Amino acid sequence: MKYTILTLFPDLVRPWTEESIVQKAIQKGLIEVDIRDIRAHTEDKHKTVDDTPYGGGAGMVMRVDVVVRAIEAAGPADEVILLTPAGRPLTQPLVEELAGKSHLVLVCGRYEGIDARVEHFVTREISIGDYVLMGGELGALVILEATARLLPGVIKEAESHRQDSFTTGLLDYPHYTRPPVFRGLAVPEILTSGHHAKIAEWRRKQALKRTKARRPDLLERAELTPRDLVWLEESDFDN
Repeated sequence: MKYTILTLFPDLVRPWTEESIVQKAIQKGLIEVDIRDIRAHTEDKHKTVDDTPYGGGAGMVMRVDVVVRAIEAAGPADEVILLTPAGRPLTQPLVEELAGKSHLVLVCGRYEGIDARVEHFVTREISIGDYVLMGGELGALVILEATARLLPGVIKEAESHRQDSFTTGLLDYPHYTRPPVFRGLAVPEILTSGHHAKIAEWRRKQALKRTKARRPDLLERAELTPRDLVWLEESDFDN
């Protein structure tokens, strides 16, 4: 998988590729991350990337000609994604879809925004949440990490991401490790019982309980079994 990140601030993005699992994936040749400075595609001596908005208003707007030149210089891509609050919300199913591509170009806006004509040169617009940041760099890194971890060989335990929150349609069950008791808080006995079938049942119930309490909206879209529905209706389920 190749990622091309178009940004006015490459030094904000680069450190993320030099640490942890992303760095190891790059070193192994599992992913390629090409960080490009949009400013390199200006054509004036001042390297101007923005201008005042037509119609007036606060802030500056990134120029369509500069951004489109940067997009075209990135070469053929499966998806050209504009990070914008107006985009489609990023969800795990969308992440899984993008992880199946071979080249993603991620366009990071800044200032008041990007000239709307850029929308004609992208294939998708994506938002990572209902809030506004100073630019699209964090959104690009979210997509990079969320998709890269699904690629074969990036995460050692491939089974782990299949149990993640949202992958099954539910929030993940709670996890515990040593020490068995910390400041009076004990690990649930079932997890040390060695009874794998009962542990699996407990974990499923906990995932359902967490989802019902914290994100009940997910239950409307989750693929629930008849047993799940029985558990959700039990009077003592929330206890």
